[in-house]
Amino acid sequence: MALAGVRVIELAGLAPAPFCGMILSDFGAKVIRVDRTRVAIAMDTQARGKRSVSLNLKTPEGVAVLRKLCVQSDVILEPYRKGVMEKLGLGPDELLKENPRLVYARLTGYGQSGPYANAAGHDINYLALSGLLSMLGRSGEKPYAPLNLVADFAGGGLTCALGVVLALLERTRSGKGQVIDTSMVEGAAYVGSFIWKSRGIGMWNRSRGENLLDSGAPFYDTYQTSDGKHMAVGALEPQFYSRLLKGLGLNIADLPPQMSFSDWPALRQTFTKCFATKTQEEWSSIFEGTDACVTPVLSFDQVSSHSHNQERGSFIQDAQGEESPRPAPVLSRSPAQPCLDRDPVIGEHTRPVLEEYGFKPEEIDKMLAAGVVESNMSKAKL
Repeated sequence: MALAGVRVIELAGLAPAPFCGMILSDFGAKVIRVDRTRVAIAMDTQARGKRSVSLNLKTPEGVAVLRKLCVQSDVILEPYRKGVMEKLGLGPDELLKENPRLVYARLTGYGQSGPYANAAGHDINYLALSGLLSMLGRSGEKPYAPLNLVADFAGGGLTCALGVVLALLERTRSGKGQVIDTSMVEGAAYVGSFIWKSRGIGMWNRSRGENLLDSGAPFYDTYQTSDGKHMAVGALEPQFYSRLLKGLGLNIADLPPQMSFSDWPALRQTFTKCFATKTQEEWSSIFEGTDACVTPVLSFDQVSSHSHNQERGSFIQDAQGEESPRPAPVLSRSPAQPCLDRDPVIGEHTRPVLEEYGFKPEEIDKMLAAGVVESNMSKAKL
């Protein structure tokens, strides 16, 4: 796999950092998640392929263990607020002195500098500060956050993973590691570069929810079918739009021009009435292979049985039968090989990992007895 041989230390955190760690793991990196001691259940639902070590970072000995893990690894992924790692004596200045090749990835909402650097926040706050939230929502309604996808995962976890890969690539030339400052505000804004850079061509001149791509256009929207399901319509170009009308049984001569903004509300009502006359399956059959840019809005229960997703193997099942997306993109020579085993129990791999990093069995036994580390291999076997 592409990242085979890369050692990653991931400090346990919430959704964005675990997603970054899972991406690296899916593509071959050996990811060790460092969990706290005395924690019953892991909150990491993106632990695929990771191993878990449980350390008490409130003790000097626990901090020393983490230091040793970091200086023998390629990447450290930390999601804490600014200054936390420095207080432990594990900031980038300290660790890069001991391991100049270390890639030190910091993933936070607001970044490592600025007046908000120490502020609490979540995806919706980062999205708001990026400017993107002001653009999202229906006409006449308040801004609407699309789940916690844009800042947490696109601008956060995925952007951080890109930073890690870029730093590893650069290291092949310089021989040196570096610090990655991933701000979810900036990551979200960067994901929205198209919106920023297309304002000058008039694509966003109208109010929120009244433009071409923000649900303003009736030919770029979703419609309910007679069985309560939905179809997605993206017939932007004239040739696709004409095929949409043909599938709906409408005559273009009886309708206003496609780009007549003032007629969009009436056109939407026409489309709404049409789609409500048939089931999702019927409309899917009508538009299959027509290039009308009309597709069914599939539920999680439907996606893996769709013919296209089935043929490509776009969704996988783990050992517990849980379904999730296959890692993307697909590389021709070194594709991802996601682990299908169950997720690790907290502290399941403490002993074998510490031995792998040079700790002697008697040292580990002593740390276990002192509460510096925890091992839950027995729980993992239940």
